[in-house]
Amino acid sequence: MRMSMGQVGRHLLGLAVAGLTLATGGAAFAAELGQPAPWEWTLQQSASPVMDNIVWFHNFLFVLITLITLFVLALLVIVVMKFNAKANPVPSRTTHNTLIEVAWTLVPVLILVGISVPSFRLLFLELDVPKADITIKATGKQWYWSYAYPDNGKFEFDSLMAQDKQPRLLGVDNEMVVPVNKVVRVQVTGADVIHAFALPAFGVKIDAIPGRLNETWFKATKVGMFYGQCSELCGKDHAFMPIAIRVVEDKEFASWVETAKKKYASGGTSSYASAAGPTQ
Repeated sequence: MRMSMGQVGRHLLGLAVAGLTLATGGAAFAAELGQPAPWEWTLQQSASPVMDNIVWFHNFLFVLITLITLFVLALLVIVVMKFNAKANPVPSRTTHNTLIEVAWTLVPVLILVGISVPSFRLLFLELDVPKADITIKATGKQWYWSYAYPDNGKFEFDSLMAQDKQPRLLGVDNEMVVPVNKVVRVQVTGADVIHAFALPAFGVKIDAIPGRLNETWFKATKVGMFYGQCSELCGKDHAFMPIAIRVVEDKEFASWVETAKKKYASGGTSSYASAAGPTQ
C-alpha cells in the first residue's frame, strides 16, 4: 500500500506527538503552580503581570518564527521542484526584479519593527518599578539568601535550603513572605560574589552584584508557594541556593510580620552557622 507525501507527513507528525506524550506522561500539563515539573517543556505558569507579558511575547514570537520558517521552506520546495535543470532546460537570464527586491528588503524591516514594539514595551514594564507597597532587600551570600524588610520593622533573616523539605533542592527553612496583589520592590545585592535572583513564575531575573544595588519588582496575583534559584554560577554550592516566596492574603501577611519582628528581633538569624557551619 503506497502513501502520498501528505499522508506520510501526517503519520510522522502523529508518531512524534504520541512519543512526546508518552515520554512526558502528561507531567508538563500537571505542573504545580510556582515550581518546575518533570519533563516540563513550556514556561512556568504565570503569576504576575510581567510574566503574563513574557508568555504572550514568547507565544507571539513562536507563531511568527513558525510562519517564517514554513514560508522559507515553501520557497525552497518551489525552487527545487520548478527551477531544476529537468523542468527548465533553458535557464532564465533574468537578473533583476524590482518588485521582489523591494519586497525582500521592506518585509523583514516591517517584521523587525513589529517585534521591537512589544519587546520595548516589555523591557519598559520590567525596568520601570511602579510605586511600591512593600520593599524587600535580598542579599546573595555563599550560598544562601538573606532578606530584610525595611518597611516592616527592619528585621532580617537568612533563608537556607532545607534537606527535609519538598520540592527537592527548592525548599528552604525561612521563606520570603509577601502579600498578594501588592507591588513588591526587591533591592538585590551580593555580599561576596555575583549571584542572581531569579523567579520564573514572576518573570524576575536580576544580578546580585557586590557593591551595587540592583532593583526589580513583581506583583504576585496568586496565593501560594513560588520557587526560584540563583541563576549565576557563584561557586561550588551554586546548585543549593534556592529562592522560596510564600504569597499570602493581607491579614496573614500582617500577622506574619508581627511574628517575624519577635523571631528575628536580634537583627537576623544565624541559621547558616547552625545548619551548615561557617561561610567558606
